[in-house]
Amino acid sequence: MSGYADRVSERILILAPSGRDAAIAGKLLHDAGVASLAVATLPELLGCLVETAGAVLLTEEAVRTVDLHPLAAWLADQPAWSDMPFILLTQQGGGLERNSGAARLSSLLGNVTFLERPFHPTTLVSLVQTALRGRRRQYEARTRLDDLRASEEGLRDLNATLEHRVAQAIDERALAEEALRQSQKMEVVGQLTGGVAHDFNNLLTIIRSSVDLLRRPGLSEDRRGRYMDAVSDTVDRAAKLTGQLLAFARRQALQPEVFDVGERLGGVADMLNTVTGARIRVVAEIMSEPCFVNADLSQFETAVVNMGVNARDAMEGEGTLTLRLEAGQALPAIRGHAGSRGPFAVITLVDTGCGIAADQLSRIFEPFFTTKEVGKGTGLGLSQVFGFAKQSGGDVDVESVTDAGTTFRLYLPEVDGGRVVARIDKSFDLSIDGGGRRVLVVEDNVEVGTFATQILQDLGYHIAWVPNAEEALGKLADDDAAFDVVFSDVVMPGMGGIELAKILKVSYPRLPVVLASGYSHVLAEEGTHGFELLHKPYSADQLSRMLQQVMAEAASVRSAAP
Repeated sequence: MSGYADRVSERILILAPSGRDAAIAGKLLHDAGVASLAVATLPELLGCLVETAGAVLLTEEAVRTVDLHPLAAWLADQPAWSDMPFILLTQQGGGLERNSGAARLSSLLGNVTFLERPFHPTTLVSLVQTALRGRRRQYEARTRLDDLRASEEGLRDLNATLEHRVAQAIDERALAEEALRQSQKMEVVGQLTGGVAHDFNNLLTIIRSSVDLLRRPGLSEDRRGRYMDAVSDTVDRAAKLTGQLLAFARRQALQPEVFDVGERLGGVADMLNTVTGARIRVVAEIMSEPCFVNADLSQFETAVVNMGVNARDAMEGEGTLTLRLEAGQALPAIRGHAGSRGPFAVITLVDTGCGIAADQLSRIFEPFFTTKEVGKGTGLGLSQVFGFAKQSGGDVDVESVTDAGTTFRLYLPEVDGGRVVARIDKSFDLSIDGGGRRVLVVEDNVEVGTFATQILQDLGYHIAWVPNAEEALGKLADDDAAFDVVFSDVVMPGMGGIELAKILKVSYPRLPVVLASGYSHVLAEEGTHGFELLHKPYSADQLSRMLQQVMAEAASVRSAAP
């Protein structure tokens, strides 16, 4: 694949050796101003793919009986930025849901769109143009990744006090890469791409500009600190954006705990009071009796802040924002869903802003829907609130009067305060130095595994890295005393990280486990099963401190055992 990363092509490769499909498709694309090349065999197609292409158009019968292993190998060997789009022409009645062969090709090709014959010429041209738009974004992502790699080199040239920031920049690159790849796939299904690309371009602009300034000679320590803070803060904002995308789909991995809503709501009110401006008065009406819920504390605070910031913007710098907590309430019927007698804790936010028009009120929880001016909001804040409420067993309701104000009510199920679990003392000395401790890293992704291994080795750990859970169990069976902790990804082929952790808990109860994930439907639906979870992107400090925390806890439990 020599030189592949430097090439740009929007030529459509056509593999349709039977019938007139190749000639018809080539003529339609030529009339639409799209370059194409018909190939006769799969090996010829692979040879052209090495030179890169904009997309591939192929017929189902052209690949039905041939050996697809070379194509699968080529797809697996694509650079990280590349996700070659395919358009597969199927027989009438051969859709994915009715055709096992099409389903197999969908799994193999990944980024594939099915077009059933006979098709309208406009439909084919439209699908090809959509695929090319996605391919252009991949080329743009490649350029951004190249820029980020150059930025990393600049960071490594800084003095030793900045070395830990390099890891943060690498984390940011991985986050940007994943988000950009996701936005490319979303291009086919709707308007989400525009919102994601716009926000990430803004974030990357901040990072690139900060890195460029950091490379200037004679930079004062004060300015260097500001630029490094800008990079770190922007990484956090990028992580928040992906979290919001998962939240509105109710696919975030929640870590519920029992906490006093009033206590936390008071803290959020104090924080909002500092960011809303001098002419906005924040009033907290919180009952004195404790009120407990079982929810993800971080996501709860984020949801309240999102509603509070929305209210601040609606008041345009002047007004009153009231935060109120009521306990023991029933959940009313909302948006056609049946209510419940509860009891529920109700967190209410009331503003005196401009209100929301009646024709927009039903859409405010939709992703990327916003009434704000361009550049003033992503349209994901209220989607996060909706996703968090639903995933936590509650709901969120809204009432608004134009030019009078808006009221949001967040309902969360109440629980008995006696369910608060006594926390293990975690006041350990959590330095980031590995001190020769032995870590078994279980990670199927080569880039992530290499990165995690390098981080831990640089911090003084002794590392063994295996690509899957089965090999990890084999190593432990040989000598389980050879390791102090297991650090495993959640989503892997074959046995996943959670299943591995459950087995280790039974077979090696004294061996602590830390899981890592950027996203997992198992975590989103079932939780972490009591295991410690490190969210990607993570920094070197976060990884080392988490490992040392679980090792210290395990040692504490062993010393307390009779």
